[in-house]
Amino acid sequence: MKQPLIIGAYGQLGKALQARFPKAVAVDRDSFDITDREFLASYDWRQVSVILNAAAYTNVDGAETAEGRRAAWAINAQAMANLAALAAQHQITLVHVSSDYVFDGTTSPHTEDELVTPLGVYAQTKAAGDIAVGTAPQHYILRVSWLIGDGPNFVRTMMGLAAKGISPSVVDDQIGRLTFTEQLVDAIEHLLKVKAPSGIYNLSGDGEPASWAGITRAIFQELGHNELTVTGISTAEYFKNKPEAAPRPLQSTLDLAKIKTAGFTPRDWREDLATYIAHQDQA
Repeated sequence: MKQPLIIGAYGQLGKALQARFPKAVAVDRDSFDITDREFLASYDWRQVSVILNAAAYTNVDGAETAEGRRAAWAINAQAMANLAALAAQHQITLVHVSSDYVFDGTTSPHTEDELVTPLGVYAQTKAAGDIAVGTAPQHYILRVSWLIGDGPNFVRTMMGLAAKGISPSVVDDQIGRLTFTEQLVDAIEHLLKVKAPSGIYNLSGDGEPASWAGITRAIFQELGHNELTVTGISTAEYFKNKPEAAPRPLQSTLDLAKIKTAGFTPRDWREDLATYIAHQDQA
């Protein structure tokens, strides 16, 4: 019997996919090298019903180094071309997760048909990966912003600061919405179930967009740490002593009309934030 194949199964998204698709074959880079064409050609793709790709090089700043640049292009771009070719050859649906970083952040909200305008190396490789995946006859590219799941992430970092009674300075000119892995997996499952048309679908939490500083205030409020303050700081000021840092898009809000038309209604990011924090407190 054919089964889903989860690639990048041990990351934040991979863990969420495993929980939703428990019968799937789960692989990661330690045993499944998507940059190795010979290895991929030798794999028995006849047993795969759908490829769920959660693998990516995600070190945004690291991609600006010589070593990181090579790794980012190999994993985010060339490997996606490898998977797209195999998906086409074996008539398998390829599901791939992309990023708001494919845009330069000068317009808002971003629609699925907006021309990609990536800034840094990571962003460029993700844009190239989208183009490659788009060559597979059956594909879904989910572009997400500010992903939060089971692993190190912004929300957990701010929760840690709150526990220590620290009032931080946080960037206040990058605007977007959080995307929680559980909701992303909900959307993936929905698109597959209803056999939605192939293509790109934006996905994030719904609701009023906010800055990272605004999100931090929401986290502190949810935790009951109203005594803590959050000082807003510009992206330029935050990175002024970090010349190796990659450029960030300032506007990351995604237009959700297309996925809503496909029958999926995203939850408000604040609702998912409250659920996530409650779960962390119980863990």
